Amino acid sequence: QIQLVESGGGLVQPGGSLRLSCETSGFTFVNYKMQWYRQAPGKQRELVAIISDRGGGINIADSTKGRFTMTRSNSKSAVYLQMNNLKPEDTAVYYCRCLMCGRNNESHWGQGTQVTVSS
Repeated sequence: QIQLVESGGGLVQPGGSLRLSCETSGFTFVNYKMQWYRQAPGKQRELVAIISDRGGGINIADSTKGRFTMTRSNSKSAVYLQMNNLKPEDTAVYYCRCLMCGRNNESHWGQGTQVTVSS
């Protein structure tokens, strides 16, 4: 059974930092790309970052470039999203996703973790 569990969200002031974690199980983690998405209230889910199986991280959302960094630990089957200089517009539920990691090449999602940036 594939499981993805996000953690590390919370309430932070503008300019602050958070580090999200996504621990996974149930698939061969080292073989798959991983992604972070976010969904703000009333908006569509947005791709934030993607990382290859070898660890090349790419920030996708222009609004996060230079502030967010995605990394992975293949030994721990986990991915991380380091978020610096947070802004109120970063407020969202953040989800991790394993790309095509299922038996039938389906992708799987975690349950999400809430990030709120507010003074």
